[in-house]
Amino acid sequence: MHVPSLLAVTAHGQHRWAVALVGLLMLGSANAQDTDTRTSVIAAPVTTTQWSDPLEALGTLRADESVTLSATVTDTIAELSFNDGQRVAEGDLLIRLHDSAEQAELRAAQALRRERENAVRRARQLQDRNVGTRAEYEDAQAQLAQVNAQIDEIQSSLADHRIRAPFAGTVGQRDISVGALVTPGTELITLDKLDHMKLDFTVPATFLGALEPGMSLSATTASYPEQIFRGEVTSIGTRIDPVSRSVSVRAQLPNPDRTLLPGMLMIVTLERRSRETLVVPESVLVPSGERQYVMRIARDADNQIQRRRVEIGARRAGEVEIHSGLQAGDWVVSHGTTQVRDGDHVDILALDDGSREISDILKAARDEEDSG
Repeated sequence: MHVPSLLAVTAHGQHRWAVALVGLLMLGSANAQDTDTRTSVIAAPVTTTQWSDPLEALGTLRADESVTLSATVTDTIAELSFNDGQRVAEGDLLIRLHDSAEQAELRAAQALRRERENAVRRARQLQDRNVGTRAEYEDAQAQLAQVNAQIDEIQSSLADHRIRAPFAGTVGQRDISVGALVTPGTELITLDKLDHMKLDFTVPATFLGALEPGMSLSATTASYPEQIFRGEVTSIGTRIDPVSRSVSVRAQLPNPDRTLLPGMLMIVTLERRSRETLVVPESVLVPSGERQYVMRIARDADNQIQRRRVEIGARRAGEVEIHSGLQAGDWVVSHGTTQVRDGDHVDILALDDGSREISDILKAARDEEDSG
């Protein structure tokens, strides 16, 4: 009658011993991790860097100043004083039209002016001696003024026969030759100021409140895929396009090497809300539901792992912004997060500062271990 009770007691005792044995094994395993085996991890530093919220758009380049020079008179080309793509200074003579008739008219008018000047002097002398009348003197002055006006008109016509650079810039390709007949409105040559470029693009009107002159931007083009061109917003349009619901924006890009040319298509990235913030590699994040954690390495506690909850902000290629939970200079596990737990002690295999590939870091660590 007592056998079942004895069996039950025995079974119950065996269960308690089993539970105790498992507990001892777990404790021993934990102690072993603390004292003997330490997981090797790659760490990453928490850094402070400049951050902005990017806004991308497509833009078209324009020269800072651009003009197509044309004739205002009808005549033939007598001289061309430039080559294709030549840089010229403001006021340089580019094209001279035949002006022999105007030069002859100028010489005749200048001779007539000398005659009229002499007439004015004689009339003045006669008036001073009370021989001539004041009316004669004033009539001589009027005739001199008339010839001076005629000379000014001829000189203006001569200026129209000389086409000069209105500003310093680079001329385009020449499509005209000496002897060609030109008429008013004939396009002769283009002139562009290329040391700075205007970049025009549109932005959805919903971002209007975030736009302001002086904002920094970067731009790239397929013509120079390895280069990043930087500039800033100079003006924002005063009207919203009723069809696209966008606003026009103009920026300026320095172009000291004159590599950028008018008409190029540019991919523009506006740097909104520029700020200094804490940044870590995305690989350090350990998500748990809607929360994000990191494995902080307490270097002052023998590299002990501290599981920290963090508040993250914006993300960009390979990086994430940290709002709270970490400080600049902290180290966190970037590779090996799944192999460690809160309270573990780790060995730091290498510090990943973003300057090397992980494969290179691991190879360097292996080589160092082999050599040791």
